[in-house]
Amino acid sequence: MKPKATDERRRASPRDVLRLLHGHRRWVGLAVLLTLGASALSLAQPLLVKEVIEATASGSAVGYVLVLLAVFFVAQALVQGLAQYVLARTGEGIVLGIRLGLIGHVLRLPMPVYDRHRTGDLISRTSTDSTTLRLLIAEGFTAAVTGSIGLIGVIALMIWLDWLMFLVVLAMVAIATVIVSSVLRGIGVASLSTQQATGAMTADLERALGAIRTVRASRAEQRESDRIGGRARSAYAGSVRMAKLDAVVAPAIELAVKGSFIVVLLIGGMRVADRQGSIADLAAFLLYMIYLLGPVGMLFQSFSTMEQGMGAYRRVTEVMDLPTEQDAGSAPEAPASYGAGDSGGRPRAPVLEFRDVWFGYEPRRPVLRGVTFEVAEHSHVALIGSSGVGKSTVLALIERFYDPDRGRILFDGRDVRATGRAEHRSRVGLVEQHAPVLYGTLRENLLYAAPDADPAELDRVVELAHLTDLIDRLPHGLDTDAGEHGMALSGGERQRIAIARALLTRPRLLLLDEPTAHLDAVNEAALRRSIRETTAECTLLVIAHRMSTIRAADLIIVLDAGRVVATGSHWDLIDTNEHYRSLVRAQRAGDVRVPRVS
Repeated sequence: MKPKATDERRRASPRDVLRLLHGHRRWVGLAVLLTLGASALSLAQPLLVKEVIEATASGSAVGYVLVLLAVFFVAQALVQGLAQYVLARTGEGIVLGIRLGLIGHVLRLPMPVYDRHRTGDLISRTSTDSTTLRLLIAEGFTAAVTGSIGLIGVIALMIWLDWLMFLVVLAMVAIATVIVSSVLRGIGVASLSTQQATGAMTADLERALGAIRTVRASRAEQRESDRIGGRARSAYAGSVRMAKLDAVVAPAIELAVKGSFIVVLLIGGMRVADRQGSIADLAAFLLYMIYLLGPVGMLFQSFSTMEQGMGAYRRVTEVMDLPTEQDAGSAPEAPASYGAGDSGGRPRAPVLEFRDVWFGYEPRRPVLRGVTFEVAEHSHVALIGSSGVGKSTVLALIERFYDPDRGRILFDGRDVRATGRAEHRSRVGLVEQHAPVLYGTLRENLLYAAPDADPAELDRVVELAHLTDLIDRLPHGLDTDAGEHGMALSGGERQRIAIARALLTRPRLLLLDEPTAHLDAVNEAALRRSIRETTAECTLLVIAHRMSTIRAADLIIVLDAGRVVATGSHWDLIDTNEHYRSLVRAQRAGDVRVPRVS
């Protein structure tokens, strides 16, 4: 993982903004051309006013000039409106691109990143922060482009009309620039603080809603409300500070421009009175002073707005800097100690083999310590042990959610790191302990891992997982909504749906994390029949706590303190291993059935 970037690195430079414009530069170019046209039409109007005044003074006709002035005025409004629309549309397109990139990136982060970051905060960065980037792109950048183009034209014509008067205006604007610059950094800091507080608020709310039944049962609504409300108040305080600083910008600009307008009017009026200048020139210069208010205001406001978007930009960039999970194989193919087939009289390689595997979620705190075992093809293997010995970690390593720190994991005789993660996972099915069911219909859930499965295959796994009765009694059958997190279903029904979903992919190896945890005696017996039938299709590795599940296994692997302490059948281990006998005695006393997380 890359080291945390410094604050300076996170500051958006023009190069960063141009990078965000990638793929949208033609639209930005069109908007710039339209803005240039609108600015040209706008800047020509004071010159036409000057022409009207001079023509009137000399007694010449002014009708055609007035018509031209009206045409320029209407055309400028239309072109400027079109330019603003194109820039705003481009900004929204950029924000959409950022959101799509964030969504794809967040869904492909390595598992250790999810372990270190709160889910709600990642959601906030993808939704709220990407929305706030509209300030940086759709408002800040567009205002900067429009204001800069208009400002250049106004300055050029003011210098051409009266460079001495322009120096007076420049001095006043410079004072405002110093004032505004001093508050911009404070706006950026307040913006970052606000976005962080908003992310924490979203994370805390997601935490509470994800366990809302526990919250209610614990009568903790007020405590959670106070916690989340504290985050909301922090976001409010940051927003108020940002608004307070931003409130300095507009008055500073207005004072500078209006102050310089009054000074120019006084000096210019005295010069006209002394016959050192013409009324027409003064009128044109004063009109440009009025026009100057727009570009200068837009430019300063864009700086303020972009600083407000900086907090969101930094948080989004932090996520995009995180490395994604690499799908390509990262290790050379491992020479297997068994043949890949039966040719030449050699035995087939085990479907799965752990060789001296060490792994820890944190450095210097290994969860697995030299784990070694084999899982033969079409066998039913039970992985047992008390809570915290590393059983679920073994399944996580098999699925390549993590890679071992030391040692090797072989699948069909090949090191798993020699195969892409997606290809490897296509051959391994996983039924998690809590059997998550996604929002949607039962059909969508069953087809989640195999969306192109045909109806016959779907019927096969429905029957294999003993879901037929459930589907028959539901009002819409497979097209019935499962509810949020599958809350419309019982725990056992969710478990069987997860099993059917995994079987639909026809995996080589099926991992079951305590599949009978939510089943009653009748459904447990049905599931055991399904497991026996499933071994004809694939190999089973089951984390088991119930003795009925353990005894049904062909091979039992006993874990303790991150090590394999015994392997064998139930009766072999009863005869030879005291640790296994103690687990059996504890299970009979009702102690082993409780721990389920490791």
